[in-house]
Amino acid sequence: MRYSREPVTSDSVTETPAEGTPAQPAPAHRVGRDLSAAIGVGVGFGAYVVVCLLFFKPGFVLLVAAATWFASRELHQALQKKGIEATLAPILAGCVVIAFGPYAMATWLPDTLTMTAALLACLALTVLAALIWRMPRGPAGYIRDASASVLIIAYVPLLASFSLLMLVGAHGSARIVAYILVVTMSDTGGLIAGRTFGRHPLAPKISPKKSWEGLVGSLVFGIAAGVGTAVLGLKVPFWIGIVLGVSLVAVGTCGDLVESMIKRDIGIKDMSSFLPGHGGVMDRLDSLLFAAPVAWMIMYVWVPGG
Repeated sequence: MRYSREPVTSDSVTETPAEGTPAQPAPAHRVGRDLSAAIGVGVGFGAYVVVCLLFFKPGFVLLVAAATWFASRELHQALQKKGIEATLAPILAGCVVIAFGPYAMATWLPDTLTMTAALLACLALTVLAALIWRMPRGPAGYIRDASASVLIIAYVPLLASFSLLMLVGAHGSARIVAYILVVTMSDTGGLIAGRTFGRHPLAPKISPKKSWEGLVGSLVFGIAAGVGTAVLGLKVPFWIGIVLGVSLVAVGTCGDLVESMIKRDIGIKDMSSFLPGHGGVMDRLDSLLFAAPVAWMIMYVWVPGG
């Protein structure tokens, strides 16, 4: 495969159609997107998260519910392009219930159910509702559609729910900051290093513009963020920050590549254009979703009060 002379970047850009699909006109390069709008959206969401973590944690739960609701809807619409009809209504309802139900139990009714038990119950009920909801349409395509529904539930609200498990632990705000900051700095480091030094493709068959140089940049920035948040925020030894940084960079990169695989299979560049300068909500959540359970597990084991 031939590559342009411009540096191979770490952020996912042009997604080429899956093999065998008609060639599409080359879309605008990601660097040509509205950078000011992208920065504005990022700063706005960042400020909202900080305010919620400091003063009103249910606001963060609302953000998780809204983000998973929109991301699930985008993924459903993308799968429709392949003739796949997941059961959208119970999935969207489940996104709200999975976010608010367990948090409410842990916060206001701690003696009724543990948060983990409430989370498992909400997930199970969402899967049952999705499978039953599809039944009236008949057996034709049932396995295909039901599998897509379970994929969306597992991919979006299930993975996102681990951020809420971090939130209710001791120093929950610091845990969320560590998790989000490491992933964000990983993306930033990969973008800078990839555009500046990128020459060697990381996964040319999946995301041709990602580079090994970008991955190194992600590791440098991600580890720095991990060590900083571990020592200053979580008050734990620096080596835990290194483990957190390396682990989240690795799984976050895989999350980005998995979403790229889905988009290549469908033949689209972005999940939507909902977020100016960013694409779709799912395009912003890909790394965060994969990183959430790993971040929770590391901090549950090595940070007191998990």
